[in-house]
Amino acid sequence: MAITVNEQKRIFFLDGKNTTYAFMINEYNYAEHLYYGKSIGHDDITYIRGDGGGSMLAQTPAYKAQKGVFPSYDSYHQFPAEISFYGTGDYREPALEISHEDGSRIVELLYDGYDIAEEKQKPEGMPAMRGGETLILHLKDTASHFGCDLYYTVYDDVDVIARRIVYKNEGESDVRLNRAYSFTFHVPDMEYEVMTLHGAWGRERRIESIPVHHGVVSVDSKRMSSSATLNPFMALVKKGTCEEYGNVYGFSLVYSSSFVLKAEGINNGSIQITGGINDFDFSWKLQKGEKLETPEVVIAYSDEGLGGMSRIYHDAYREYLINKRFVKAKRPLVINNWEGTYFDFDNQKLKEIAEAAKGTEIDTFVLDDGWFGKRDDDFSGLGDWFVNTDKLEGGLTEVIEYVNGLGMKFGLWFEPEMVNEDSELYRAHPDYAIGVPGRVRCQSRNQYMLDLTRKEVRDYIVENVNGVLHKHHISYVKWDYNRNVTDAWSCGLTKDRQAEFSHRYALGLYDLCERIVEANPEVFFEGCSSGGGRFDPAILYYFPQVWTSDNTDAEDRTLIQYGTSMVYPLSTMSCHVSVVPNHQTGRITRMDTRADIAHLGATGYELDTTAFSDEDRECVRRQIEEYHEIEELVLDGDLYRTENPMESNYFGFMLVSKDKKEAFLTAYRRLGHANGEVKRLKVCGLDKDIYYYVKELDSTFLGATLMNVGLLPVFDKGDFKTVKYHFMSLDI
Repeated sequence: MAITVNEQKRIFFLDGKNTTYAFMINEYNYAEHLYYGKSIGHDDITYIRGDGGGSMLAQTPAYKAQKGVFPSYDSYHQFPAEISFYGTGDYREPALEISHEDGSRIVELLYDGYDIAEEKQKPEGMPAMRGGETLILHLKDTASHFGCDLYYTVYDDVDVIARRIVYKNEGESDVRLNRAYSFTFHVPDMEYEVMTLHGAWGRERRIESIPVHHGVVSVDSKRMSSSATLNPFMALVKKGTCEEYGNVYGFSLVYSSSFVLKAEGINNGSIQITGGINDFDFSWKLQKGEKLETPEVVIAYSDEGLGGMSRIYHDAYREYLINKRFVKAKRPLVINNWEGTYFDFDNQKLKEIAEAAKGTEIDTFVLDDGWFGKRDDDFSGLGDWFVNTDKLEGGLTEVIEYVNGLGMKFGLWFEPEMVNEDSELYRAHPDYAIGVPGRVRCQSRNQYMLDLTRKEVRDYIVENVNGVLHKHHISYVKWDYNRNVTDAWSCGLTKDRQAEFSHRYALGLYDLCERIVEANPEVFFEGCSSGGGRFDPAILYYFPQVWTSDNTDAEDRTLIQYGTSMVYPLSTMSCHVSVVPNHQTGRITRMDTRADIAHLGATGYELDTTAFSDEDRECVRRQIEEYHEIEELVLDGDLYRTENPMESNYFGFMLVSKDKKEAFLTAYRRLGHANGEVKRLKVCGLDKDIYYYVKELDSTFLGATLMNVGLLPVFDKGDFKTVKYHFMSLDI
């Protein structure tokens, strides 16, 4: 069993692949954290409990004073918490803030039993990791009968623990939750840095690190989206840690709306981490018998540095989160018309783009924005999911049949959550758009957002999108989302529930995805949000890959893909080769470089194939042939980041098969310099006892030799150059 309980000592042990998570129920019936790290025995480790750093502490309500005995370790503020709560002496960041009907805000959540499930159940209305033995710890406030269940799921093949909290009103009166986080976690010392992934449109998921200090380090989104600005991820990185060694704790939130993650340096020298649904502009009314499910956080531990943490997340999400139908299936290798035509196309232009791709091994043609409603620019048409027959004579069928006749599949772009003011939908149902009556609403990209908190709005979207997909032979959908929520208000919510809007939008989104994705099981869905503006684990539950960034410049993509890989597998990153000068940066890089970087993900092309020369067409055919050689490594290999482009002139990704019999290394040099320094490349992840044939060197080396000696790359003169190495075990 992965979960064992020492009933006498009331210690719970949760054993993963190489890790143990332990906590106890202490003498005050408080769930007290003990340990999370490398696997240990099921010994009585309560000896590690200790006080310190106290400052005018309040004893627990159950503490009984004795004359002549000065209390030391009898305060909730001193106990490492599995869930922190406010009002009874704990001054740390609480996971919960509650208002009772009498106006009091105190809660004391203490042990009320446990259950163990052989396999976890999916949270109600939300995506989460599948499977895994699960502990459900029941806690209750005896005064109000408010309670919660703490869920812990462990896996025997990946070193993560999935946690969430379900809050339950089992009392007679209504309560209001003003904060409802998903977890509390404890690390016993402060020798860590907080690492997060920040960014903006076109420069998503850059790495930023700051030391933990006394007080709170917080990252959040208030956009009702996981957002390009801050990803729902935080890591505690031990000082001195690098890619290959050192302690790292990762916290990845399976959520797509406003979130917060906090690391608090405590005055006793420890760190408390907590977070979940952002409590900014949030409250949730729980009537008698009601419950609130919180999003799941996936906590990873690695003593093999940042690289080890990333490989843990990659394995966990591929095995237990991403849609099983597609997670390891070969991805559509697309040609997308957007940067080739934007809104200016007709049947003939689309046929020409598809025809020009013939013979390159591109297998899917994707028609992007502009095929529906009265959509000739971004001022009109969103919400009208019917074919623009003025632009596409005969509808979609003619183009689809032509594309299929070339031996290619057909894909289509949607933006289901949006509406233009100039649309038939808005003229018929202006109330479907988010906004407060009597106020002028904010537009972004000339569009409003549909109110997904309302079932009738979701029903409209489902009926119309599924109608298009069921009527036509469509194999691929690009689901876009090009703005964030403003004017948060719904005519479907009463005034005392308007602050529930943010989380209800997420629940509406998940319902929408569930009903469309499951109704079209053979369709491959790709997520998009002005590029990578909604790249999170919850979205990956529905969409096996996400458009990583609108910025397709190879140089910038090394930074974007490097940061994204901290949490997300390469197979989830949609990475296309585009034209030069690049539309986002104006930079010119050679086509081979663009392809080499794009091949480190689910690859494709974003350009006008009708402009191809015969040489270009042959180049694309050769590139795709090379991609197919490494496709299995992209889909299911282990990633080793060998060079950090945020800190040097170089970028390097090495992909290694699970059996270590095959590997592939791509290295990139940003700028070339006259009489430059000698650069030796790292080689990682091989079996030290296996002999490998290195194709580019036409030589054979022992794995130990390659990993300890490295390689000496020869880059062509100039900037933005790449080299590649294939490693094949001799016993394949």
